Amino acid sequence: MLTEHQSGGKLVWVDLFNPTNEEIAKACTVYQLDIPPREQLEEIEFSSRLQYEDGVFAISVPVTPHKKPGNGEDETSPLGFVFTRDLLVTIRFAKLHTFEAITKRVERRPRSAPDIFMVIIEALIDYGADRLEELRAEALQISQRIFHKEMQDMQKSNVSQVNRMLRDILVEIGDMGERLSHIRDTQLVLQRAIPFIIEHGDDWLETNVKARLKVASGDVQSLNEYEVHLTDKLQFLLDADLGFIATEQNDLFKVMTIWSVVGIPPVICAGIWGMNFHFMPELTWHLGYPLALVTILLSGVIPLMWFKWRGWW
Repeated sequence: MLTEHQSGGKLVWVDLFNPTNEEIAKACTVYQLDIPPREQLEEIEFSSRLQYEDGVFAISVPVTPHKKPGNGEDETSPLGFVFTRDLLVTIRFAKLHTFEAITKRVERRPRSAPDIFMVIIEALIDYGADRLEELRAEALQISQRIFHKEMQDMQKSNVSQVNRMLRDILVEIGDMGERLSHIRDTQLVLQRAIPFIIEHGDDWLETNVKARLKVASGDVQSLNEYEVHLTDKLQFLLDADLGFIATEQNDLFKVMTIWSVVGIPPVICAGIWGMNFHFMPELTWHLGYPLALVTILLSGVIPLMWFKWRGWW
């Protein structure tokens, strides 16, 4: 689908949404620009993502539209820009809700093609910041669930519930890490693209666009630093969750080991007195049977109390 936007009676922005190769070829002819197809926009090397030749920028940024729970996983798709001093062409293959707000903002007053490009870049930066804030809030909730006193109390009363909660948290952390990697992909390209545009478009970019590019560069840098901090936070939560899982497993093996050790002396005593020998002095004792029961009981209780005294149980 092709949408044209005019400003001041002049065509300044062409938006190609999910275009076919034939539609891209037709747009290349109509607008006299070399518009790359999706295969070229998806190339990961920066020499393909960032290009400038004869006053024309060709830039590809990976973007990930955030889907609501239940609507499937997030999928990254390329967002392409081809723009000159007079015309901006965007190529996208996913519905980005930010474009609705961008369109309304662009229509408020006359804008140039580089100005519209900056509006889109600023929207992408704001979107990335919002996503990072969402992940921060989720990380805080997970931290409270892992380290809250209620979880410690639950460990004593309901082990199965704790194990189920720790497994669920493990899945949540993995999902957050995946979403964080999508944001990182976008921000890393923007971090390279903005200085690239400033360097090559210095001769013809408007003064206000240059100033906004410098501000955007600082914003991207701060978001990348915060993304590193959030990655470290998720790694810490992952290590903590795995540590609690390992602790639960160790507690289980410890209990099994203690009971196996405690059960050895009674089994030995019962095995000895259960032998079918003709002559066993204890069989003739008047109190032999209760004495044997008490001995078997004490042989299990004494090791158990010793474990308790040592703090192993």
